[in-house]
Amino acid sequence: MTVIDMNSDVGESFGNWSMGDDAAIFRSVSSANVACGFHAGDPSVMAQTCRDAVAAGVTVGAHVAYRDLAGFGRRFMDCSPRELADDVLYQMGALQAMAQSAGTEIKYVKPHGALYNTIVHHEVHAQAVVDAVKAFGGDLPLLLLPGSVALQKAEQAGLRGVAEAFADRGYTPEGTLVSRREKGAVLHDPAEVTERMIRLAEDGTLGAVDGSTVRIQAESICVHGDTPGSAAMAAEVRAGLERAGVQIRSFV
Repeated sequence: MTVIDMNSDVGESFGNWSMGDDAAIFRSVSSANVACGFHAGDPSVMAQTCRDAVAAGVTVGAHVAYRDLAGFGRRFMDCSPRELADDVLYQMGALQAMAQSAGTEIKYVKPHGALYNTIVHHEVHAQAVVDAVKAFGGDLPLLLLPGSVALQKAEQAGLRGVAEAFADRGYTPEGTLVSRREKGAVLHDPAEVTERMIRLAEDGTLGAVDGSTVRIQAESICVHGDTPGSAAMAAEVRAGLERAGVQIRSFV
């Protein structure tokens, strides 16, 4: 039986502002990328999200980002590698405290938004993220885009690089994500998304926006928690994968 992880970005509410339906998402995913306060989330949201993840039997990971709360972490920040490494380490430490108070620990790291996309090609920022994870200790896995510079640097540093695919995002012919500023960036049809993920699990390919085929070997599938209807989409994707004989299980 094929085994694959399903992950989602959660804990992205802030104060009185609510984002996503984490409780519903937790019924479908096996790993939770918990916002650490730099692009979304606050201490109470982080703590409650960790408690909810533990109750649902979902693995907790640190969803680290550029320090960009106003822009939801979707803007490139031209910070020094030292500053970026310190920021990532700070976020990991904050979430680890909340996770431990909930009876668990962070088990992996996934960069968010602009940071995630930047370190596909940006060697300096990719190395800074890897350095932060190494400094934290425990050799936590890094969840990254296949073929990215960050994935290569993680493995060179002795860290496990876990390649992921995105259920609800469009792909370029090069295997990168279509910019959110362009048509076809976000997919909304649960049936279409489910069919794509079954294809991914069975033969490791996805259709790109230009109609070509992209080969992607992924250990994890992401369904964004902030996409409208994401909980229903995650449930349909999981059900479809399980009908196809795919087991959903955390990569850690």
